[in-house]
Amino acid sequence: MSVRLPFATMLHCCGRSFLLQASWNFDRLQNLGFLYQLLPGLRHLYGRQLPPELLERYTTYFNTHPYLAPWVTGTVLRLEADRQGDAGAVVDGSGFQQMVMAPYAAMGDALFWGAIRPLAAVIGLLLAIQGFLWAPLVLLLVYNLPHLLCRCGGLLIGFRQGVGAVETLQRLRLPDIAIRVKSGTIILLGVLCALLVESGCSQQGVAVGWGIMLLPLVLLYAGLARRGVTSFVLLLTTTAGLLGLAMLIKG
Repeated sequence: MSVRLPFATMLHCCGRSFLLQASWNFDRLQNLGFLYQLLPGLRHLYGRQLPPELLERYTTYFNTHPYLAPWVTGTVLRLEADRQGDAGAVVDGSGFQQMVMAPYAAMGDALFWGAIRPLAAVIGLLLAIQGFLWAPLVLLLVYNLPHLLCRCGGLLIGFRQGVGAVETLQRLRLPDIAIRVKSGTIILLGVLCALLVESGCSQQGVAVGWGIMLLPLVLLYAGLARRGVTSFVLLLTTTAGLLGLAMLIKG
């Protein structure tokens, strides 16, 4: 029978997960931060004086997305609890972390860095240009609520389900969610651009209808992007065009 961990110990591990990146090194990257997360659970299972071979096992190379690291922590603690309770762990905890850290990193980067963070920024900008003073708070909430849910919930799921947490994470289809969030962000960016054009035309006393003249340019840029033209080239082209237009107006 597997040994259970008290809720206070799990909460302690969860709190320490916020310090995963407090100690990086060139050789093994996040390994010290990962061990720091594990320590409260390991000490409950093995006592205050941990076996040297146990510490050595969990100071190997480790690098994953910080918000999905608690999923690994929970599962590793479950495997160690099974070992202590003679429940027969299906895989070694150290071997498990080596197997899942790269896929977890890829999923976390795509969802949180590549999708939710831009979405939160665009939502904050949309509210800010409308004059809402609580726009920064909304930005923080949009970004941190999914992050905290994933971090804290992942630790509990990892410990309760053990290796089965991998299947649970697969069923969540995080890469598909990331694609949908990115699509929504692009739509909101279009709305943001339209509002900025409307605001600029109003301030200059220009009829808003003139902003529709930019639509062919938008379609042109969309076509260039689909043909493989990089965002950097499009940005340079736009900057050069705006500078040239400003010089003609002033001239």
